[in-house]
Amino acid sequence: MGAEDRRGLARDLAATLRTRNVYLGSERVASQLRFALTGPGEAPAAGASASREELWQSLKDEALQCRKCRLCETRRTVVFGEGSPTADLMFIGEAPGRDEDEQGRPFVGRAGKLLTQMIEAMGLRRSDVFIANVLKCRPPDNRDPAPDEVESCRPYLERQIELIDPKVVCALGRHAVRSLVDVSQGITKIRGRKLVLPGGRTLLPTYHPAYLLRNPAAKREVWEDLKTILGILGLPVPERRSR
Repeated sequence: MGAEDRRGLARDLAATLRTRNVYLGSERVASQLRFALTGPGEAPAAGASASREELWQSLKDEALQCRKCRLCETRRTVVFGEGSPTADLMFIGEAPGRDEDEQGRPFVGRAGKLLTQMIEAMGLRRSDVFIANVLKCRPPDNRDPAPDEVESCRPYLERQIELIDPKVVCALGRHAVRSLVDVSQGITKIRGRKLVLPGGRTLLPTYHPAYLLRNPAAKREVWEDLKTILGILGLPVPERRSR
């Protein structure tokens, strides 16, 4: 799609989004307009001369200094995410917990160890994928993300997805799914279903590793979801080691 076509699309999208602004929020409207103007994997026109690495570092610097919501008052660190900035696969959770807030890294507690095992079961390493959260800061007492916090942080996540341009985004749990697509069903209804993100990227929801710690029997369902992801990526399914 050429620049003129994208500008026309953006104008049409703007008219539609203005009617949805009440529920989307102004930050998300602006983010979707930027996405329409640039297209997946492309830099905004203002930064067209910048390299992907420069754009990535600029985004990270902005996130690390963010004070858009109340969480900046209680966080210890901003957890931007980690892994390959050119990964074909992204995992997205809901928010950092205590361990993540202390270390500045995503998924490093008990649930994080399980996620690492899930990635390794796929024949990959954490450095092969990118791991992020909907929120970059820990909510007090690990409470659920508040809607205004999600809206404040959403542009960072959407920009990460644009710059990484993964083939598959695996949403871990209901909060991650609902931050990316407008769905009303619970995670048990939509896990394993292939959904579509802007740019044609595949979104595949599955259970959050914290849920698996409480419900180990659900690991079988998650393994099926991970095999689906491997199929989309064109990667072989490793044999599972007996435990």
